[in-house]
Amino acid sequence: MASIGSAAATTTPLQTTQADVLSEIRNDVVLSSSLWANIALAGVSILLFVYMGRRVSAPRARFIWGATLLIPLISLASYLGLLSGLTVGVVELPPGHALAGEEVLSQWGRYLTWTLSTPMILLALGLLADVDVGSLFTVIAADIAMCVTGLAAALVTSSYLFRWAFYAISSAFFLVVLYALLAEWPAAAADAGAGEIFGTLRSLTVVLWLGYPLVWAVGVEGLALVESVGLTSWGYSVLDIFAKYVFAFLLLRWVAANESTVAARTARSGTDPTATDD
Repeated sequence: MASIGSAAATTTPLQTTQADVLSEIRNDVVLSSSLWANIALAGVSILLFVYMGRRVSAPRARFIWGATLLIPLISLASYLGLLSGLTVGVVELPPGHALAGEEVLSQWGRYLTWTLSTPMILLALGLLADVDVGSLFTVIAADIAMCVTGLAAALVTSSYLFRWAFYAISSAFFLVVLYALLAEWPAAAADAGAGEIFGTLRSLTVVLWLGYPLVWAVGVEGLALVESVGLTSWGYSVLDIFAKYVFAFLLLRWVAANESTVAARTARSGTDPTATDD
């Protein structure tokens, strides 16, 4: 069900009461189940990752472990925000949109989550590959810009054209991230002795991250080929499950088994972010 009914007919975006939004979420089994599934998996992942990292002691390995642990921690808080209605609002879709004039639930809190969690994914990958600080900063900055402009695309209600303009800008920032993952960082990872696991995680990340703009395009926010907010939410939730929890599990399992490799400084890196001056 795309529209939320008359309860919020006179409201503006993000000003519907949380009680109204919470009621809509509870009444939509497909939507609420997509949120509960991630809350449960995030909780299990946190406990599992703490256990997996209990014996990791090398500073660089612990840095990667800490960044990776933040992924499910951020997700848990985010999905609680979505489920409670705290980070869900209502937007009236603009003329030109397939659902023009209808008010739909906007899970803008997802973009907040991605703004905080995807940099942790890239930080962990960058540390694993031992890339230089300049490249790491550039890629993370582009990633944050990608998420923020994606949020703008989801919340613009004045013009259908502007929604797609922000979508295009977000995609351009995404290309910067893709270029680093596919063209620049693999060589550094090979030099760091982590080429194989980096290749696996890179492929997983690239394929799944390409799914997010696709879900946006076909879902309620874009072309509305899928008009259900709940099904759109499940699309994002399934991507989150694999892009975050499965990704993090594979990375931490490798780090725990190859701590000496992770700890080694490579000639490619000028500084070690975990090291202190002698």
